[in-house]
Amino acid sequence: MSTSKPTSLSGLSGVDPRRVVLPNGAEVTLCEDVVHGDRTLPMGAVGRVMGMPSPARVLVRLVGRGEVELPRALVAPRSDGHVRFAISRQLAQERLEPCAILRTTVGSRAWGLAHEGSDHDERGVFLWPFSWASARGRVADVVVSADGSHTLWEIGRTIEQALRADPNTLEMLWVSSYTAIDPLGERLRAERDAFVSREIYGAFGRYALAQSKKLSKSLRLARHRGMVLDWLDADAELDLDTVAGRLASEALEDETKQGHLRAKQYLKGLYRSMHDQGLLEACSFDALRQFARSRPADLELPRDLRPKNAYNLLRIVSCAVHWLRTGEPIIETSGELRDRLLEIKGGNVPLEQALAWTDAVADDLEAARADSVLAEQPDFARADALLLQAREEAARRWIAAGPGPWGSDAPPVPTEQDAP
Repeated sequence: MSTSKPTSLSGLSGVDPRRVVLPNGAEVTLCEDVVHGDRTLPMGAVGRVMGMPSPARVLVRLVGRGEVELPRALVAPRSDGHVRFAISRQLAQERLEPCAILRTTVGSRAWGLAHEGSDHDERGVFLWPFSWASARGRVADVVVSADGSHTLWEIGRTIEQALRADPNTLEMLWVSSYTAIDPLGERLRAERDAFVSREIYGAFGRYALAQSKKLSKSLRLARHRGMVLDWLDADAELDLDTVAGRLASEALEDETKQGHLRAKQYLKGLYRSMHDQGLLEACSFDALRQFARSRPADLELPRDLRPKNAYNLLRIVSCAVHWLRTGEPIIETSGELRDRLLEIKGGNVPLEQALAWTDAVADDLEAARADSVLAEQPDFARADALLLQAREEAARRWIAAGPGPWGSDAPPVPTEQDAP
């Protein structure tokens, strides 16, 4: 087994990249050859962090090799930039979490769809101390835990997102399980209806429909995938045009020129999707052909075809229709909707059926918008007044220099010395 010392990073003297806290999504590389089952993963292999099962273990999706769980000490951020990002994220979390004014429980626990092993997802809002809001240069307006389960948005960003009817933001303001850590958190919830308008039609409903179409396309690609890989495994000399013609004839049952073009687009989408999943070393047909000869026997469906994605779309579009019609959101689900969501989440419903349910509810979107009790636009004046009050309060506490994260205990503003 070959080994290597931790990379020497420019401007990062004293930083061991093997000890940096890796957030989900970070690009990483193997520091040495790793024997994993019946194969050897080479030093330098590139991947993306998918999770940390424990402080000493990391789940990585390696390009061309899929997901593997490895010791943390064998994995390092891919470049200086990724090290800096990881350190900056951790620094922002440590300094700004004490400035939270509102915390909420979201996800399946808020929707009434949780089971014993469900994740505990939180979102919340924080307020910059006056020194941060007045700082030269950009300072963090979002704080995310390493595993992605806890997110805090600065109040200015929160308000901007809410005015756009961002589903995650509006849901956070309407969930029943919340803690207002500061009176400003209560004020934000008290003014939440200022953000609600018919913009929900697009941000919730049309978004869900677009994602439903995307999932339908991914499902078709996944079904063609096994067929195409079998062909390439049996004959490594097949080229893109030949496989497209065969796919058009045998799968699409359309041997016209248009059918051939559709099949070719399917194939391009297939290798793009597999490259995005980390299964192909390059985004190309040649990489797909190479993969076909060494693919694992238990090749899983793409992550975007998990039941979680389908049931979330049905929930979002149902909420949109109900909110537009009644002026009230659906947060905790009940009745037939809850039953259907649990069936999808449990994997008891084919993806086509779940998407069909979503499309059926979406048929009511246009009528719900036309007859909506909601205002055409959010109340920008109230939103502006709320943000101004928050900034003034931060300034008042800063000048008073009383105890607390906006006064004498305010976290220091990041400086060039802090930047790794």
